[in-house]
Amino acid sequence: MRCPAVGPDRRYALCAGIIAWLAVAPGAAAAQPAGDDATAMRRLTEEQYRNAIADIFGPDIQVAGRMDPLVRLPHGLQTSAVSAISVSPAGFEQYTQMARAIAGQVVDEAHRATLVGCRPTAEDRADDTCARAFLERVGRLLFRRPLEPADLERQVAAAREGARLSGSFYTGLALSLETMLVSPHFLFDIDVTEPDPARPGEVRLDGWSKAARLSFFLWDTTPDALLLDAAARGDLHSAEGLARQVDRMIASPRLEASVRTFFSDMLGFERIEDLAKDPVLYPQFVRDVKAEMPEQTLRTIVDLLVRENRDYRELFTSRTTFMTRALGQVYGLPVTPGRDAWVRYELPEGSGRAGLLTQVSFLAAFSHDGRSSPTLRGQALRELLLCQPVPDPPANVDFSLLEETENLELRTARDRLAVHRENPVCAGCHRITDPIGLTLENFDGVGAYRTTENGAPIDVSGTLDGTEIAGPVELGAAVSRHPAAPRCLARRVAEYALRRPLANDDLGWAAEMASRFAGEEYRVRALFGAVATSDAFFQVGRARQDGAN
Repeated sequence: MRCPAVGPDRRYALCAGIIAWLAVAPGAAAAQPAGDDATAMRRLTEEQYRNAIADIFGPDIQVAGRMDPLVRLPHGLQTSAVSAISVSPAGFEQYTQMARAIAGQVVDEAHRATLVGCRPTAEDRADDTCARAFLERVGRLLFRRPLEPADLERQVAAAREGARLSGSFYTGLALSLETMLVSPHFLFDIDVTEPDPARPGEVRLDGWSKAARLSFFLWDTTPDALLLDAAARGDLHSAEGLARQVDRMIASPRLEASVRTFFSDMLGFERIEDLAKDPVLYPQFVRDVKAEMPEQTLRTIVDLLVRENRDYRELFTSRTTFMTRALGQVYGLPVTPGRDAWVRYELPEGSGRAGLLTQVSFLAAFSHDGRSSPTLRGQALRELLLCQPVPDPPANVDFSLLEETENLELRTARDRLAVHRENPVCAGCHRITDPIGLTLENFDGVGAYRTTENGAPIDVSGTLDGTEIAGPVELGAAVSRHPAAPRCLARRVAEYALRRPLANDDLGWAAEMASRFAGEEYRVRALFGAVATSDAFFQVGRARQDGAN
């Protein structure tokens, strides 16, 4: 395939970008084959794409557009889906439109002096020297490794041709930049291997691939110049050099971005985007509340686990959180914001709340539109926080009794579920979800506190794996003591780091990370550091998909 000589209106870059795409990933819309010897390719997430553009070109460069959504794998993370490497034709068109807009901003009059870094001899014609200097510098950042000389010359030639056709150096430069922004070398994190001098006949990831893997895990963005310099020196192949870079990255405020992304994924916050509540039953559930629900939890997590470096288990018992005036309406608590809409807030002793499980991001997300759901809440706790999958309900289950919230004989959720559990087909699953979820029934479908339902007092007693519980605060305490909770977090972090489902061969490594997590008194910063410095994190290729998740 060859690109015809086209004017700037037809965008030479689109054609050139497609050629580059097909050269590296034949059948771009189809998944690459999996297997121990397959080259691993992981699509950048939307957050990683946006973060990379901001880090390379500056935060004022706007990124307009949406990418193909990730699909959550059963009992796993959304992030794991990036290893499937599928891009739809519509998704590729979005990439080209975003590339066009980004490149146009980089060379516009407001940015070119800062971002291009050189001036052409004349703006109405090509200047190979200036183009080469810009494309070489930016190419190293976009592709996360230096451009090969032949590749650099092709990019310079594209800028030259674009300038000839358009009569503008900057238009030509933008057209060349577009081809780089739609290249699989930017859109995908592609493993590159080299002979391993310590193991004759075997291969290892090269330094550039290690740098990318580190940065996407610890910072949720592309490597910075210092990390790329370390890769160029070979530092990442030694334990000491790797540890220096990991320590630097863990100490950076950028760690917060990755922790936020990880917990958003682990807690299933994507479901909040489509969350709807009955406005008659829940008039306090306004747009601001929906937007601020996940942000409250993420601010709490970052403050507790990253900035204060506290024990992960305290996330289930801490009364310290952050509030806005709108959230205060749902919580039934007075909130007086200062100059910032968000204020640090200590939940009162008698509020019936403490920890993650009593925040509205959990309570409202795992409820129905017009009522709470002990079953959904119990299932979410099992699956998301304890890594204990709950089987799906049979297709022919009758849920009509659960919907009869005004039935005078079955006024509370406990009453309705008791009848429901009489069905032997349903009893098995409900025995492991409902005794947990019923302890959260003090909270309605949006997470507002209550003591009665339909005029009947609510019984919030329950059990968690043999531990008797008397309400939501005790549930949080029980989860904090449950040995599966920190093990589950370590497993999820391992999956997030690899950006694929864990295979059976990975389970020993995940167990080792859980043990090191415990040895570090359950500090999340230490867990991220342990994963990032482990040999398994830098394994070559893609492990067999044995369905371990």
